[in-house]
Amino acid sequence: MNITPFAILWALLAVVVLGLIAYRRIVSNKEDESIHLAEGQAVNNQQMLIAHKLEVIDKWGKLLTVIAVAYGIVLFAIYTWQTWLSGNGPAGY
Repeated sequence: MNITPFAILWALLAVVVLGLIAYRRIVSNKEDESIHLAEGQAVNNQQMLIAHKLEVIDKWGKLLTVIAVAYGIVLFAIYTWQTWLSGNGPAGY
């Protein structure tokens, strides 16, 4: 069984996770962490929008990270199993 297409899919998934990390960093740079009590509602609405965006990014980031790690572990296990059964391991046993 050729696992190259599955490894490419895993790499694409990892790139998406890294892209979400970069996007979250960009969005969080716009976040103002101080509290503005005297200013208008517009600042508050903007901060609420950014907070909501960060929540969505975090949700997808966590989900895709778990999927990527689990998929990588399964892929590694399949590769190790195939290598062991074929007898072409690193030591040549």
